[in-house]
Amino acid sequence: MQGALRLTAELMAVAAKTAPKGKGQDCVAIQVLEGAQVQALAEGMAAYGRKRGKAQGYDRDGANVAASGAVVLIGLRQAPAAGLDCGACGFETCAQMSAAKPVRSDFKGPQCAVRVLDMGIALGSAVKTASLLNVDNRIMYRIGAAARDMGLVDWDFAMGIPLSVSSKSIYFDR
Repeated sequence: MQGALRLTAELMAVAAKTAPKGKGQDCVAIQVLEGAQVQALAEGMAAYGRKRGKAQGYDRDGANVAASGAVVLIGLRQAPAAGLDCGACGFETCAQMSAAKPVRSDFKGPQCAVRVLDMGIALGSAVKTASLLNVDNRIMYRIGAAARDMGLVDWDFAMGIPLSVSSKSIYFDR
């Protein structure tokens, strides 16, 4: 089954890469984790949850990751404002957003809403691909936060999609 999970993860990466992007500019980053990297991520999630005082959710999601055969990370790295001055980020202009003091918590902000939408479309394209291949998956916020904290990615914003093949999805009824 591991070969099928690897192929699924690679096809998910293709789907995320080719997903439409605002203004045709690609600021989406993608990485596939397997084997020892997945287990290290699961352990790192539990540690990050304890550090942030949110152990319960991180422990639960980390256990799901530990039982997964692969994880696809999708995020934004140094994504510039789209230059549309749309205000969706909460600032009147892109220049104001870009000049704002960075906020650091689970993720670095502020982020351009157009770029976040790009990431969301890439995530949707990736999970659609896994679904078409009947591979269980779930988008997890906590994976991205822990991956950043562990230095697995140097992205500003990240989410993770664990993959599993079993007779019942391990990501629901948790």
